[in-house]
Amino acid sequence: MDGKKKIEWAMNWMPVLNSIRKEFISNEPLKGMKISMALHLEAKTAVLAHTLEQGGAKVSISGCNPLSTDDEVAKSLKDDYGVKVFARRGLTREEYYENLSRTIEIEPDIIIDDGGDLTALALKDKHIYKNIKGGNEETTTGVVRLKNMERAGALKFPMFDVNDALMKHLFDNRYGTGQSTIDGVLTATNLVIAGKNVVVGGYGWCGRGIANKMRGLGANVTVTEIDPFKSIEARMDGFIVKPMKEAIGYADFVITATGVKDIVTPELLRIAKDGIILANSGHFNNEVAVDDIEREYGKGKEVRKNVKQYSIGKKKAYVLSDGRLVNLASGQGHPAEIMDLSFSIQALTAQHIAENPPKEAKVYPVPSEIDLKVANTYLRSYGIRIDKLTKEQLRYIDSWQEGT
Repeated sequence: MDGKKKIEWAMNWMPVLNSIRKEFISNEPLKGMKISMALHLEAKTAVLAHTLEQGGAKVSISGCNPLSTDDEVAKSLKDDYGVKVFARRGLTREEYYENLSRTIEIEPDIIIDDGGDLTALALKDKHIYKNIKGGNEETTTGVVRLKNMERAGALKFPMFDVNDALMKHLFDNRYGTGQSTIDGVLTATNLVIAGKNVVVGGYGWCGRGIANKMRGLGANVTVTEIDPFKSIEARMDGFIVKPMKEAIGYADFVITATGVKDIVTPELLRIAKDGIILANSGHFNNEVAVDDIEREYGKGKEVRKNVKQYSIGKKKAYVLSDGRLVNLASGQGHPAEIMDLSFSIQALTAQHIAENPPKEAKVYPVPSEIDLKVANTYLRSYGIRIDKLTKEQLRYIDSWQEGT
């Protein structure tokens, strides 16, 4: 299938962003703005880039992961939609950063980032960052990095925490990551999930989604955590909770989603079950410590597309997608209807920056009115009606004197 057909298919299933695009075409709220983007460059991302251009912006985009670009989509976005594209699948580390650098050569007014690499690069060049009015960050990992930058005094321009917008993390992180991770694992392995022991590293919103979807397919799910509150939540949600050192001994699959490195190490593989399959749904390829595993056990051999086999003594272990985001490196990424919500938040927050640029170089929450607009547009798009409080109910809520 060519890239344009993929983009058009995604566009058909993104009614909220389509509604915003109509407003953008009419009002051009981004006219004159230059926007640099580093996102997983696949069909849904192309719809966002096209929407921003139709709002009047000049857009330049690169991938945010060496294995998450869809080359057909990247070509179509450049040839059919006229967007500056610096991305392809299978980049070396050097090529990856070179593309990020080329993306910000336009001296952007706004940046849209996924994981924090573009932001960190922009901060190295005063000539670049002094012109940036603000930016958006899409992921949990990127927001953690942003807040660390802010605490260190290294953040030189305002950034919006898109990840923690309600219409992003409640749906993208949970339902999107849950479904797309399974898509990636099944595409890579073609194995049954039912009856298998699946260990999920981390019980944040992404881990919640993965654990619940795996249980829905019939897996026996164990959760590993460092947070006592999330551990209790996982237990009360019906999952076994154990340390990774105990769980890995019986795991058929381990899927990480923590945002922290070294969740599965060479040492842990010595006690892992023979034939264990390791996958990662966190942003960076260090949750499964592939570099350390290869130093300890050798480079491994590709036994199936996106599957490498490692010999751990007499045992075998398999790593999917070189430890990179399995849902994009082996799958198709989040469903279009899910990214419709996340990218609508991105588009409206970019508009907010263009029209109301913040003054302080700090991490801002997405304005609640943007969240609410996306929610109400979604309900309207799908013909869903909800109740409203009556005047008497509103008066009751605001009163402190009546208890009955």
